[in-house]
Amino acid sequence: MPGKRNSSQPRNAAPATSAARPRNWKLQDAKARFSEVFRLAQSQGPQRVTRHGKEAVVVLSAAEFERLARQSKTPKNLVRFFAESPLAGSGIDLDRKPDFGRPVEL
Repeated sequence: MPGKRNSSQPRNAAPATSAARPRNWKLQDAKARFSEVFRLAQSQGPQRVTRHGKEAVVVLSAAEFERLARQSKTPKNLVRFFAESPLAGSGIDLDRKPDFGRPVEL
C-alpha cells in the first residue's frame, strides 16, 4: 500500500524508496536505531534528536566536531568582530565621550 509506514521505520523517516534519509529523530526512535543514527551522522551529517517535540541534541561525526571546535578556538580580533557586526554602518554612535571626572572635596 503506497505511503504505508513499515513498523521498523521511524515515524519521521522518508519511505525506504526515497534517497533522502531522516535527519530528525524522536528520542525513542534514535535509541532503538542508534546504529543507523551513528552511521548517518558519519556519512550524511548531523542527526537531530528531539524530546517531547523539542530539539534536544545533535549527533555528529568526530571529524565534524573537531572542525567546529577548531573554528571556535581561532583567536578573534575585537576590531574585526565589531567591523563584521550586523550593526556596523547602522549609524549608531559608539564613540566614547571624554570624561574629565568630577570635583571631589578633600
